[in-house]
Amino acid sequence: MESVLAPAILCLGPDGLETARRIRAGCPDAAIRGLAGPVEDAEIRHDSIESALRDLYRRDVPIIALCAAATVIRALGPLLGDGLEEPPVLAVAEDGSAVVPLLGLRRGAVALSRIVGAALGTVPAFTSPDEEEVKCRPAEPRRRGRLAVIGLGPGASGLMAPDVREELRRARHIIGYETYVRMAGPFRPDQIIHASDNRVEMDRARHAFVLAAGGEDVVVVSSGDPGIFAMASAVLEALHLSDEPSWHSDVDLVILPGISAAQAAAAKAGAPLGHDFCTISLSDNLKPWPVILDRLDHAATADLVLALYNPISVARPWQLGEALDLLRRYRAAATPVVLGRDVGRPGERITVVTLGSLSPDMVDMRTVVIVGSSTTRSFPRAGGGAWVYTPRWYGQSPE
Repeated sequence: MESVLAPAILCLGPDGLETARRIRAGCPDAAIRGLAGPVEDAEIRHDSIESALRDLYRRDVPIIALCAAATVIRALGPLLGDGLEEPPVLAVAEDGSAVVPLLGLRRGAVALSRIVGAALGTVPAFTSPDEEEVKCRPAEPRRRGRLAVIGLGPGASGLMAPDVREELRRARHIIGYETYVRMAGPFRPDQIIHASDNRVEMDRARHAFVLAAGGEDVVVVSSGDPGIFAMASAVLEALHLSDEPSWHSDVDLVILPGISAAQAAAAKAGAPLGHDFCTISLSDNLKPWPVILDRLDHAATADLVLALYNPISVARPWQLGEALDLLRRYRAAATPVVLGRDVGRPGERITVVTLGSLSPDMVDMRTVVIVGSSTTRSFPRAGGGAWVYTPRWYGQSPE
């Protein structure tokens, strides 16, 4: 089994720090360690690199050492035993010009060499026939990587597309916002998880391309549909802006859809999206609030059903109220509104209210708000609650 611990990047001197940072762009989970004194900017400092090497080796941590191979071998020589039990150990030139897998060839050293080499723009140096037999003979075609951007749907496993489930099964690397990564599990021991917070979309996208360009199978996880306020845009933007040829030529990029929050909430309520509708995010983190209001005004004037994403948060407590004030200038107070919270998850709640009775304190960030058009209808359902639908016709009923 390959080691699944995050790698350690070891620097002996300040000249290797820039190379270490470039490697970390391809291995964001890795920590940069350095020799105390010469490498004060390292995240973790050691009094002795030899002691650090031995400690990491005993703990089965993959090692990327920016130093001569002889330094590594002298430190680890007394500990070497069965090659099948060794963690991956790489020696990398301080200027990034050479990447040499030394140990752990049967436990991921070749794959790690590819990732490091892709981050540095360097072809790993395989120094023996054994290494070539493990995964990559220089005379054979380089293995293409695969990068799949997937939508998990709203959360329930039964609402996940079979093709998405298959991508999760085949992938070795899973990248995404930690909440969505947890939704995508459970995972096998050989799969490597790269979870992060929700504010680093471009970093995640670039990390995914670095791994895939190194020949890895990678999945980038989104909830709902990846093309609706999610990771597909960031991945394509990263590719569009990149000047790295291998991202274009050596990666098979696919985007697989999922059921969006608006679709899931609409289905639970009935069919409020049965006629023309539009989807608008009320978050002004990436676009100005006046632009949002202008789009809301045009959508309301056009009498479109509205699916409002990111309606409110602790940092944005006032904007939903202002948006509702605008909509009430165009829509009757009796207009049906569907509030879908955590649809497809354990805390699921579907509430049907009217536009006149809706207040911001009924909504949170995990709620999608569907505001009906002038033709949207609501009627009681057996057992309580209400059905909501928007007829396919417009104007006078064809019946």
